[in-house]
Amino acid sequence: MTTSTRGAAKAPAVLVLEDGRIFRGRAYGAVGETFGEAVFSTGMTGYQETLTDPSYHRQVVVMTAPHVGNTGVNDEDPESSRIWVAGYVVRDPARVPSNWRSRRSLDEELVKQGVVGISGIDTRALTRHLRERGAMRVGIFSGEAVADDAALLARVLEAPQMKGADLSAEVATKETYVVPAIGEKKFTVAAVDLGIKGMTPHRMAERGIEVHVLPATATVEDVYAVQPDGVFFSNGPGDPATADHAVSVMQGVLARKTPLFGICFGNQILGRALGFGTYKLKYGHRGINQPVQDRTTGKVEITAHNHGFAVDAPLDKVSETPYGRAEVSHVCLNDNVVEGLQLLDQPAFSVQYHPEAAAGPHDAAYLFDRFTSLMNTAQMEAERA
Repeated sequence: MTTSTRGAAKAPAVLVLEDGRIFRGRAYGAVGETFGEAVFSTGMTGYQETLTDPSYHRQVVVMTAPHVGNTGVNDEDPESSRIWVAGYVVRDPARVPSNWRSRRSLDEELVKQGVVGISGIDTRALTRHLRERGAMRVGIFSGEAVADDAALLARVLEAPQMKGADLSAEVATKETYVVPAIGEKKFTVAAVDLGIKGMTPHRMAERGIEVHVLPATATVEDVYAVQPDGVFFSNGPGDPATADHAVSVMQGVLARKTPLFGICFGNQILGRALGFGTYKLKYGHRGINQPVQDRTTGKVEITAHNHGFAVDAPLDKVSETPYGRAEVSHVCLNDNVVEGLQLLDQPAFSVQYHPEAAAGPHDAAYLFDRFTSLMNTAQMEAERA
């Protein structure tokens, strides 16, 4: 990605999809060029959390909500230390942000971090195109780079695809760090960072958990060096079919029967560790309004999603795995995609969506309590033994 920051408000811009569809608008954020996978997010709020979610690494996010940037940018809501999206697409940017916590406009933040975007295009038409044709490679070009459509398309076709991309190590922490428990410490958790969001260890800390966040390259020995009561595998970008190291580490945890919880990419890693396959969805689930049924309770939750891959596991039967019986615990009511897994013979479970969702909804926050309950039970059994 190459960028400059001059003339962002007025420069012409063009969005070029790999199938040749072109949208013309005006630059939003930095002026320059960028490439990634075009995906759409259906959330009407929480754009700051979306932008800073490491799972969006190498993706160009199309906002389906027509008016974006109303509340500006603050210093409290980022999910990580930087914006991770490769590019940003909006229809109508807010002219003047208005919120008591706002420190600067979204446009200013995009310019500051060198994120190339485009505004003034028909995002509804673009979203329908992606729903019909599927997520695909895209380029955004602004300023002097918008002259030759054929040349721009050729450059888009040279960009790498998301299928087969191994990206977790690019976004994960390089050094272990600790998020202390809030109040009395009850448990210690080793969290393998595959692209973790800041709210995730915070949700655990609220429940008295001291969280040791480990790099994606952490080994089984690194995990158990912190003497964890439970192990967590985070969300993250890329194709789970490439995550052989994370799968191996999770299998080491499953072999010891330590309480285990995975979110998003962590759900796909659990699926692979149990022997299931994964596959790329046509256009994925992204946004904060996805209906999911928790099959263990029958309740339907409105949930936050960000995933383009899914686990290929049978919905209506218990499967035998090397680590005991497993079943699908959660399912998306829109398309029957697997949204959660659980083992029946040891304390391990995962969900494909985001129960930590800072911008909401908070229907699934109970899953952190479920993880805490598993650790509490394991601790009591160890004391009795």
